Amino acid sequence: MTSITPARPRLSLYLAGVMALLSPTLAFAGEWDFSGSVAGELRLFPSAPAYMNQEKMTLSPSVALEMELVYEWNDAADRLSFVPFARLDADDQNRSHYDIREAKWLHLGDGWDFVVGLDKVYWGVTESRHLVNIINQDDAIEDLDGEDKLGQPMINFNLEKDFGTFSVFVLPSFREREFVEQNHRLSGPVRIDASRATFEADSGNEHVDFAARWKHVFDDWDVGLSHFYGTSREARLIPIQVDGETILAPHYDQINQTSLDVQYTSGATLWKGELMSRSGQGDRFWAFVAGLEHTLYGVLGGRADLGLLVEYLYDDRDPLQAPVTTADHDIFAGMRLALNDTQDTSVLFGGIVDHDNGSTLLSIEAERRLSPNWKVELEGRFFVNIDAADPSHIFRRDDFLTLRLLRYF
Repeated sequence: MTSITPARPRLSLYLAGVMALLSPTLAFAGEWDFSGSVAGELRLFPSAPAYMNQEKMTLSPSVALEMELVYEWNDAADRLSFVPFARLDADDQNRSHYDIREAKWLHLGDGWDFVVGLDKVYWGVTESRHLVNIINQDDAIEDLDGEDKLGQPMINFNLEKDFGTFSVFVLPSFREREFVEQNHRLSGPVRIDASRATFEADSGNEHVDFAARWKHVFDDWDVGLSHFYGTSREARLIPIQVDGETILAPHYDQINQTSLDVQYTSGATLWKGELMSRSGQGDRFWAFVAGLEHTLYGVLGGRADLGLLVEYLYDDRDPLQAPVTTADHDIFAGMRLALNDTQDTSVLFGGIVDHDNGSTLLSIEAERRLSPNWKVELEGRFFVNIDAADPSHIFRRDDFLTLRLLRYF
C-alpha cells in the first residue's frame, strides 16, 4: 500500500512557531488569495531495468497537488504565504511525499525587506547547471535535474542601495536529501539509507548555516557575489555494513563556498557564467559553467523566437573526497523555441556530452496551454552511450518520458 512520507517533526514545529508568531496579524483587515494546481502524471520507461532488484514497471502514474494561500495587509507591505505540495505515486513509496515549499512572512520597508519562515531562493544564470544555487535542498525524488527544491527555514534580510542589493541569510535548520528506493527506477545497485545520515557538525541537522549575497546591475551587466557557510546540500555516500549488507549512508560536511554569477547582454546574445570555490570536502576545488544564449527573432513565419544555447562545464573536485559529479569536463548545447502563440507553446531541447568518455544526457521539455485553466507538459531524459566509468552509468537503462496534465484553480 502506498503511503505519503511525512515532513520531519522539527519542520512541523518550526512551521507552527512561525504561524503562532504571525497569527495576531490575521485579525486586521487584509486581502486573501487562493490558487493552486493539480497534476496527473504518467512516466514511461521504455527499456528494461539494469538491475534485477528493480521493478519492471513500464508505466508509472502519480498525482501531485500544489496550493498557494496568500494574505496581504498593511497596504501590501506585509504578506503571508503558504505553499504546500504533495505527490502520491502508485509505484514508488519514497516519491509519495509532501513538503511545505513556502510558509513565510514578508515585510517590505523603505529600501529594505525581510522574510521569516520557509522559503525558496534562486541564484544563478546558466542553463545546464546551477552551481551557485545553494540555499535550498534538492527535492531529488521529484526529478534528476535539481530544479525542484525543498522549502528552507530562514531569516532573510535584504537592503537595496544605489550600489547594489545586499542579502543576509540565517538558516536555522537543515533539510536532508531523500533518495529513490532501491527497487525502483532511477536508483542504483546499492541501497541508500537516508535514515543513517551522519554530519560533520556536532549539532547534526540542527546546525545554523549562514549566507550572504550582493547583486547589482551595471548597464548591460548583471553581477552576483555570494558566500555560504554551513552544511553541504550535497551528501557524500559512505559504504557501511549493516547485517552483512553493504549500503550507502549519506554524510554531510561543513563547507565554505564562495561564488560569482555574471550575465552580459549584447543585443540578442546573453553571455552567462557561474564560478564557485568550495572548501571542506578534501582539497579546495573550483567549478564553473560558462556560455551563451543567442536568440533568433521572428523565425517560423515571423512569430516565433529560437534561442541557441552553448555552455562548457568544468569541476576539478576529487571524487574520493567530495560528492560525485558528472559535470567535470562537459559540453552542453541546446535550443529553446517559443512560438509566442496564445497557447504559450515552448520547447527546450538539449544535450550534455562528457568530453572525456562521450557519455551523453539528452533532455526535452515542452509545454502548451490547452485553455486558461489547463496545460499539458512533456519531459524526457535519455542516457546515450554511457561509459562504464561515468557516475551516470547506474541510469543507463532508465530513459523516461513524462506526460503531465495540469489543472489550475
